[in-house]
Amino acid sequence: MGRIFGTDGVRGVANTDLTAELAVDLAVAAAHVLGETGAFADQRPTAVVARDPRASGEFLEAAVVAGLASAGVDVHRLGVVPTPGAAYLTSALAADMGVMISASHNPMPDNGIKFLARGGLKLDDALEDVIERTLEQPWQRPTGAAVGRIGDSTTGLKTYERHLVQAVGRRLDGVRVVLDCANGAASEVGPQAFRELGADVVSIHAEPDGLNINDGCGSTHPQALQQTVVAQGADFGFAFDGDADRCLAVDASGALVDGDQILAILALALKEQGKLVNDTVVATVMSNLGFVQAMEAAGITVVQTAVGDRYVLEAMRASGFNLGGEQSGHVIMSDHATTGDGVLTALSIAARVVSSGRPLSDLATVMHRLPQVLVNVPQVDKSRATTDLDVAAAVAAATAELDGSGRVLLRPSGTEPLVRVMVEAATSEQAEAVARRLAAVVGTALAL
Repeated sequence: MGRIFGTDGVRGVANTDLTAELAVDLAVAAAHVLGETGAFADQRPTAVVARDPRASGEFLEAAVVAGLASAGVDVHRLGVVPTPGAAYLTSALAADMGVMISASHNPMPDNGIKFLARGGLKLDDALEDVIERTLEQPWQRPTGAAVGRIGDSTTGLKTYERHLVQAVGRRLDGVRVVLDCANGAASEVGPQAFRELGADVVSIHAEPDGLNINDGCGSTHPQALQQTVVAQGADFGFAFDGDADRCLAVDASGALVDGDQILAILALALKEQGKLVNDTVVATVMSNLGFVQAMEAAGITVVQTAVGDRYVLEAMRASGFNLGGEQSGHVIMSDHATTGDGVLTALSIAARVVSSGRPLSDLATVMHRLPQVLVNVPQVDKSRATTDLDVAAAVAAATAELDGSGRVLLRPSGTEPLVRVMVEAATSEQAEAVARRLAAVVGTALAL
């Protein structure tokens, strides 16, 4: 069997790939690994468990809670809470571990289990590997008073909302905002946090029924948000994904403002306030070249990592940086959060608009986004993507053709037999032509 953990926890089709039995076993294994490093050796370990609204989260939550309690862990069941809320409450409640049951932006039939260490931190690969190995090991089951106890938290979501409001620290009176909540975990806390700060809120896709999460809405389908912002005469809008750890923005004209632009706006704001650590921001190799150029022009260093918010966070923690993110809308502000937080990002952008007195459309012009084309080349030997001579020659030729006005990136998929070819260029026509030409070489040279 291959590695169970992927780039963001364990994920798959609920009740097929991710079963109740596997959820129980994973919870028990995580309890043994994370509970053994508890903050208080003389006390039973504690865990918080949260989920997004999808239907399968109900039985998976029950399985995870049962597994943890059977392994002697006391459980605080939070109910429907965004992933960043679960991370915050893991820290705020001094829990030894947290569990978030969500498949993020994936369609409703999927689900996932993410584990958090004490402090609300995502696990690194090594710790996930230890949990996988522990799945196969026998264990001594506690009995009697030694089994874990289960309680429901009725104030967790409100505590997280107060944290969001306090982190922003600026009123939003007079601002009209549209929030697309993806029928997900932010459907309550997102609009409420904005209203608490005085904003006039129009919320759409904020009525989760367990089946409609991410269904034609949210950050992966921003068209409805763009239309509603214009129709409602709003100042701007924000789209979250199912577990609200990412967000994209829309300006008053309905134009999309992506994660790179959001990150650029926040980086400049923090630098202006003298709060951007070492004048450095962390991004991934998929960030648009226009973002990198804009940051360099502003005297901000860009540290780039592999794709995935966990790698952004690892780089931030390693050097003490306090801002990082991805083009997809994962933005990590480590002064206030341990993971990407879509609602916090949206509130922070809204606060920047108010404090600067400039519309979002103007703030977004800080960077010129180069046309970017991404082509997936399937059924290839991705292991040879960086060593094949024909591919290397084609990449070198494409790079020479762009002559500093763009770039080429080949990225093997982490889960499928395909290679992603990304090209940025001065024009969309050039980017498309170079990407298609390079993809053809990759498809031929690396064919299975």
